[in-house]
Amino acid sequence: MKVRFWGTRGSLATAGPETVRYGGNTACVELRAEGAPLVVLDAGSGIRALGASLAADVTRIDILLSHLHMDHVQGLGFFAPLFRPGLEIHIWGPPSTTLTLRERLTRYLSPPLFPVALRDLAPDLVLHDVPTDEPFELGSLRVTAALVIHPGPTVGYRITDGRTTLSYLPDHEPALGSRAFPEPAQWTSGLALAAGADLLIHDAQYTEAEYAVRVGWGHSTLEHAVLLAREANVAKLATFHHDPSHDDTTIDALLKAVDRGGLNVFGAREGQDLDLASRLT
Repeated sequence: MKVRFWGTRGSLATAGPETVRYGGNTACVELRAEGAPLVVLDAGSGIRALGASLAADVTRIDILLSHLHMDHVQGLGFFAPLFRPGLEIHIWGPPSTTLTLRERLTRYLSPPLFPVALRDLAPDLVLHDVPTDEPFELGSLRVTAALVIHPGPTVGYRITDGRTTLSYLPDHEPALGSRAFPEPAQWTSGLALAAGADLLIHDAQYTEAEYAVRVGWGHSTLEHAVLLAREANVAKLATFHHDPSHDDTTIDALLKAVDRGGLNVFGAREGQDLDLASRLT
């Protein structure tokens, strides 16, 4: 499996010279695997550049949304493949007990918030509620989704091709309600999705000081991400959902200061490519 980061920022797109290395676009990750359709994790502002880069021979795209907060869907209306006739596109999102996925996405992709309605973007678009009770297949890929701690219906993903495994937990607060995180004897949100993964992409939005006044907002500190990764015994951790107030220098300093405990940790950077079969980052 090969991964490319198209958007690594959290909450709000933040372009400028201070964010050029880690990137200013919101969440979007491309996943390619032999025998599988093109998989896109979240549709933040980074999906626009991804869409512009795709060759004409792509026949199917599956977009897996972790949740429907604006920074994770704001790029959908600018995703060029949605305007390409004959291209098969599926969007998967967390289930709701009140509204269908189409009804929820239409709240944004319709006037007055957006000038073009969802039905006019891609009339043949197929939408799915992500099953959270059993895995599903996307060609050669086996996808497991589970609800995780974040405001509103939110899922994390575990994707494997039988040889390598990616875990994607972009907006996640596993320490919520924990006296001393992690507590091995207790259930931990996202732990099963991350267990033994070759690469864990995980929320690391806050500093310890920022988190202290934002408990319950649905995000992690870098320290929480590392502790979860170590508990899950992952091979590599890519910190993600960088706070819009954190410039490149700040992220560098946070990564340098964190106690890694021998874990391979790096900050996800826009434009970065990873081959999960390789031990190199």
